[in-house]
Amino acid sequence: MKADTHPDYHFITIKMTDGTEYQTKSTWGKEGDVMALDIDPLAHPAWTGGSAKLMDTGGRVSKFKNKYAGLGF
Repeated sequence: MKADTHPDYHFITIKMTDGTEYQTKSTWGKEGDVMALDIDPLAHPAWTGGSAKLMDTGGRVSKFKNKYAGLGF
């Protein structure tokens, strides 16, 4: 293996949105740096099962259906 081809792999601290922290190894930053997350599995609806609703009150879907109603789709 060639020398000096791989980035430095060191411990950093990850700070979650609720304030909890844990240590992991990474190539990001320097030894001992803290990465504060804005979005993480504790806060993002994709992981928390947050409600994703289709908001169409006379909007795009209705316009599409009305525009192409006579084509037999």
